[in-house]
Amino acid sequence: MAIPDSPLGTRVELQIGGTMENVTADALTRDPITISRGRRDGNSRCDVSRATASFKNRDGKYSPRNPRGPWYGQFGRNTEMRVSVQGPESYLALTGAVADIASTPDTGALDITGDIEVRVEATADWWASTPQVLIGKWGTDGNRSWMMRVFNGQLGWFHTPDGTAASQRFATWVLPGLPRRAALRVTVDVDNGSGGWSPSLYWAESLDGPWTLVAALVGSAPTTSIYNSTAPLSLAPEDPTTTPPRVPLRGRVHRAEVRSGIGGTVVANPDFRSKAEGTTSFADGAGRTWTTAGAAEVSDREYRMVGEVPTWEPKWGPSGRDVWTPVEASGIQRRLGQGQKPLASTLRRRVPAGGPLAYWPMEEGRDATQAYSAVPDVPALTVSGFDFEGDDSLGGSAALPKLRNPAQMRGSVPRSSAAGWHAEMVYFLPTMPASQTEILRVDVAGSTMSTAVVYASTAGIRIEARNGGDVLAFFLHTNPGAIADFAGVWNRLQLYVSDAGGGQTNVCARWLDTSAGGGSWTSATLITGARGAAVGVAGTWGAATEGMAIGHLAVFDVGGSGLTPGVSIYGGADDGFAGEFALDRLNRLSNEESATIDLTWVDGDPASPSEAMGPQRPVELLDLLYQCAETDGGILYERRDRIGMAYRDRTSLYNQAAVLALDYAAGEVAPPLEPVEDDQDLRNDITRTREGGSSARVVLESGPLSVQPPPAGVGVYDDAQSRSLALDSQAIQIAGWDLHVGTWDEARYRAVTVRLHKAPHLIPDVLALDIGDKLVIENPPEWLPPGPIELIVQGTTETLGLRTWTITFLCTPAGPWNVAVLEDPVLGRLDTDGSELTAAVSSSDTVWTVLATDGPTWTRDPAETPFAVVAGGELVTVTAITGAAEDDFSAAQTDSWGTADVGGAWGLGGGTVPGDYDVVSGRGTHTLGSVNVSRRSFLTQTVTDTDAQVDMQTSALATGAGITGSIVTRYLDSDNLYAARLAFNTDQTITLSLRKRVGGTETQLTAVTVPLTHAANTDVRLRFRVFGSLLQAKAWAPSAPEPASWQATATDTDISTSALIGLRSILISGNANSSPLVRYDNFVLLNPTRWTVTRSVTGVFKSHASGTPVSLAQPMRLAL
Repeated sequence: MAIPDSPLGTRVELQIGGTMENVTADALTRDPITISRGRRDGNSRCDVSRATASFKNRDGKYSPRNPRGPWYGQFGRNTEMRVSVQGPESYLALTGAVADIASTPDTGALDITGDIEVRVEATADWWASTPQVLIGKWGTDGNRSWMMRVFNGQLGWFHTPDGTAASQRFATWVLPGLPRRAALRVTVDVDNGSGGWSPSLYWAESLDGPWTLVAALVGSAPTTSIYNSTAPLSLAPEDPTTTPPRVPLRGRVHRAEVRSGIGGTVVANPDFRSKAEGTTSFADGAGRTWTTAGAAEVSDREYRMVGEVPTWEPKWGPSGRDVWTPVEASGIQRRLGQGQKPLASTLRRRVPAGGPLAYWPMEEGRDATQAYSAVPDVPALTVSGFDFEGDDSLGGSAALPKLRNPAQMRGSVPRSSAAGWHAEMVYFLPTMPASQTEILRVDVAGSTMSTAVVYASTAGIRIEARNGGDVLAFFLHTNPGAIADFAGVWNRLQLYVSDAGGGQTNVCARWLDTSAGGGSWTSATLITGARGAAVGVAGTWGAATEGMAIGHLAVFDVGGSGLTPGVSIYGGADDGFAGEFALDRLNRLSNEESATIDLTWVDGDPASPSEAMGPQRPVELLDLLYQCAETDGGILYERRDRIGMAYRDRTSLYNQAAVLALDYAAGEVAPPLEPVEDDQDLRNDITRTREGGSSARVVLESGPLSVQPPPAGVGVYDDAQSRSLALDSQAIQIAGWDLHVGTWDEARYRAVTVRLHKAPHLIPDVLALDIGDKLVIENPPEWLPPGPIELIVQGTTETLGLRTWTITFLCTPAGPWNVAVLEDPVLGRLDTDGSELTAAVSSSDTVWTVLATDGPTWTRDPAETPFAVVAGGELVTVTAITGAAEDDFSAAQTDSWGTADVGGAWGLGGGTVPGDYDVVSGRGTHTLGSVNVSRRSFLTQTVTDTDAQVDMQTSALATGAGITGSIVTRYLDSDNLYAARLAFNTDQTITLSLRKRVGGTETQLTAVTVPLTHAANTDVRLRFRVFGSLLQAKAWAPSAPEPASWQATATDTDISTSALIGLRSILISGNANSSPLVRYDNFVLLNPTRWTVTRSVTGVFKSHASGTPVSLAQPMRLAL
């Protein structure tokens, strides 16, 4: 396609009489085709997709009721319409129908019985709930070699040693979060040398690699082989013998390759990319001849919209010479949003699937006088004393009746010839009756038992088999736990029989809590006689059961096995599938409603489950689908390639690579590109409520977009919504994430337009991009902030002319979706809670001093550099970080401490200068020749807030009185300073104290004995932090982990000015040591830190004032 030199190749098709007809020639070029998809203007739901076109209609072809028209009676409301353009390459289009495949006949080269390697590059719905075969040599049972299939996000490999299903060997892998188009590669080593076989799975973006190993499995013993079948090699075979059946892929195959041996000879390699549209047969590079069958076709069409035309409205001009029919095709949401009744409750939908003989849901309206039967030809349940719609608290049901006093019911059950029966209902009994009270009765025919009854009282749960007025057998369950669990919660009550052998029958009652993880109890008795058939249900109730709610009473002709019931159809549906993950609910709904909607989804991270949901209530299907999307936080949208919907989960939006990169400087972005600083999407006060549960509120209290009044913030922008959540604890997490997105501080580029007829080289990437993908604009103009503009595409509008194609992407910032990845060099970095420059820097300074004002200090590990930070809008690269001062005392000095490794020369004061100061054996030493005379070493740079650390030791144990060493800061002179002091006492204890000297008067602010024993020549590590008026210190052995908390804390405001930092030693009065040494090593000023930076990464050259905030360009942000 070389537009604008050649036509675009737009094609419009309509489904006429069940066949897609190319009607492009009838499309009026004066009315360009317009297409809109996705969501806009901050909507949480996508708009209905729409495509408009106009057709010439002078011959009445597009007047549905014109009998002179050639297509009279063959089209009308909701006629399918497709709009496509010619793509850059062809592909094999597969419908998923068993007859629509491509294959090559069996031949000797394909008769691989040993090691094999199979590769397929396809565009597929990798998470589809239908098992789809990608490729295989797989015929009927007895003629099967191997196959690859995808199902629910897993890839399966199957092969048989003898051609039969009974001998089948298989391996399955959970697929990673694949792109829509991806290549999969399976290798099978039939004899791994260890008595078994080994399959491995790899994936890549294309067959060209590079390949990433997903997992290498060790198959079970023994070794294996692959059967030499006569089945053709197919893209793709079926297998109708499995449940559910395996069908051919529904999607695209771009290339495939089969090798004899791992990395061996290529024996088949169909490549559809360069084949002409409509090719039905060709020879591949290995000499295999491929032929398409059915509706499988080689196509180069890229569909921009597939929808339904709901309205046909012919128009004409006054002269009658200009006659046309404008149409607007709509996505499936339009039809689903009109005239759709709410889906029934999950129990009402699920129970009939179990094939009951009789089923009464009891979800009637308030004024009902009977309960209708959901099974045809079964009479309604006759009732009295029922308050319908009395209780709506069961997640899996609409409102159910409560019993008055008195109340009764009776229902007839068609007699079955099967041996055995099972009756079940849900109930909520508020409290246990004091005396024996009937709960449910089943009438039985064909047995010595005519009635089975369940009674309940505080004395126990009684199951009773009766023949008329005679009790044949009973059992009273008196376990206190069983009695307690019978009432106070929604339960299911099951009453059933099973064969006990020897002509005897078990009569069983089982009650189980409907909530997830609820317990169950079983009570049973034994009768002599046949199981019989259930022919009726009944109940008679009085004051003890007033207020009890019941419903969903069904009877089945299925008995149990032993004490285990034979019916489980209620499971999960009873509580509305509460706790079901959002993707699992979409999967279930797509299966249950497959006749109504074609739904697929993308799971960006299979290892991370989607959000757990609350019960599914009776609402419309479209609302149920959006509930899943809103709870999980992803995007539900209409597909463009077929009538249906797709969901990409929240994790698929995280940390995306750009699908489309635009270069503004190269003219790839059409005007206008207009950033907007507005409050349309701003939400800084978020409340999220679990439906039927509690709420959580999260508020942004500080910052430019906080709830503070301007100019400190923007004021309150609140938002309160309910979500279908399984747990109350989820609400705070979702509120926090929504606050993160709603307060993302970045300009909005709501519309990005590209004129593809002027930049046709972009067409392949534009065709690959879909809703939720990432778009990047590089080299923005100088009047915009530097660096790439990263956006998430929320929707598109496009106009297709004969030689023009303009598309506008509706976007939101991508920044909120860049989330933490552990060990990632960019996304795995934790920022401080605040950092700033401690001194002004010019536009060319490459050494900065940075103070972390809150949170952790900056790393000094060389392995952690380089990384990017932002200061005053300038992006710089940090190439090295040290402490603002550091010294490991590696250079020996006599009568001096020399110059620190970082931080300048050491100044000295106190005692004999310089005789008491040396650097010996890698340590700076103070020789203490007299008591109460301090020795002080200090660096000449000035600091205010500091966090310093040093290792210290003494040359001897203290005698007479203690020996001390300190870190000092805000050191104005020897009489004005703060100190964290270690006193090495004569009893070998160590005291850590915080002290100040003001005007020569020394005051102890606090003191603590640390859990260490003093030993001569053994290091103790001291850390001292002074921020504002807060002083904190801790001490520990360097070989041990640093204590998590500060051991000594005090506040003081007497010294607040910038001053020096250093080390101080002194003997306490009474000390009797002879000139002991205090030795120091590994001195470091942890905060501030000294950075070496590369300036102007994005072309910004500027100076920065002291106090300029500094932060990571891409700080770690936790995902939901």
